[in-house]
Amino acid sequence: MTDRELMARAIALSLESVAQGGGPFGAVVAREGRILGEGQNAVVPGRDPTAHAEVMAIRDACARLGTHLLTGAILYTSCEPCPMCLAAAWWARCAGIVYGNDRSDAAAIGFDDAALYEEIARPLAARRLPLRRLMAEEARAAFRAWAAKPDKVPY
Repeated sequence: MTDRELMARAIALSLESVAQGGGPFGAVVAREGRILGEGQNAVVPGRDPTAHAEVMAIRDACARLGTHLLTGAILYTSCEPCPMCLAAAWWARCAGIVYGNDRSDAAAIGFDDAALYEEIARPLAARRLPLRRLMAEEARAAFRAWAAKPDKVPY
């Protein structure tokens, strides 16, 4: 499939999502023109704030492939990814992202991620959502166990 065909599929999924009570977002993960996974926004119907179309497509692709890595894959999404979805694509090791609507288009219909982008850029002490560190030394036990594990799968 071409870039245009893959984007058209992501857009079709976004329209289906609206018709099914989800948000207006759809996404496809593809490699070498072949669809590996698809997703639609399911935040409201699934009662899951992480069920963005991009995350759902990444989950679908990983489940189908039996891996947590999507090396060489491209994420096609009907809208520029929010910070969470951008991070998910990053951690999945996607090779790139192609999007339709941008963040200003999303903001114009009530999906404004500007505050989140600003929050991430602030120092920890200045964030609106407070972060508080507790039991750091005890928490390091899991990190020490991971570092010493000879059969770990890095990611």
